[in-house]
Amino acid sequence: MPTSRVSRHSYHHGDLANALTGAALELARTGGPEAVVLREAARQIGVSATAAYRHFSSREALMHAVKDCALGEMVERMQQELERVPAGGDPATRLRARLRALGAGYIGFALEKPGLFRTAFQRNTPITGQHGADPMETAPFKMVIAILDDLVELGLIEPDKRPFLGMAAWATVHGMADLILDGPMRHMTPEIQQAAVDRALDMVVDGITVR
Repeated sequence: MPTSRVSRHSYHHGDLANALTGAALELARTGGPEAVVLREAARQIGVSATAAYRHFSSREALMHAVKDCALGEMVERMQQELERVPAGGDPATRLRARLRALGAGYIGFALEKPGLFRTAFQRNTPITGQHGADPMETAPFKMVIAILDDLVELGLIEPDKRPFLGMAAWATVHGMADLILDGPMRHMTPEIQQAAVDRALDMVVDGITVR
């Protein structure tokens, strides 16, 4: 992502919006949502605020773009955990492991990139995604939904218990991440935090699936 000053004349049409988003993403990475300021993003890449406002009419517009990028990095982290689940073997065991892996990736992203995590779910601006303003249309949530649907098809979730399971699982892992980052669990040792994360993930998988 570009963060150094460059001549505004070096940008082709459309490149400036990407450069501003990249600069703002780096601001969020190091300083969280409060650090995302359009003028500062413009300063970082060496263009005027006037030029920046031609592409983003407000800080909120820029924040939406940054949130999409942050959610994209979260998806990558969750995908990394999925790829660690061995292929083959018992389908039920593998699906349970994949569900757990999504939660581990979600919390892992939060703890490794707290600035982006806080930005992605910043309270004062609606969560947005490429498909609209509904949080359940974002890619991380869709990854969970896809596995829950597979669990139903395999008979590991009773169809009448399927509604709202995605929200419940999301609330559990998000709540755990939030407690560690900004709640009372931030004062606990890493060992205790990890033990609590492991127990929460086990609870999600065991509570959702039928053995």
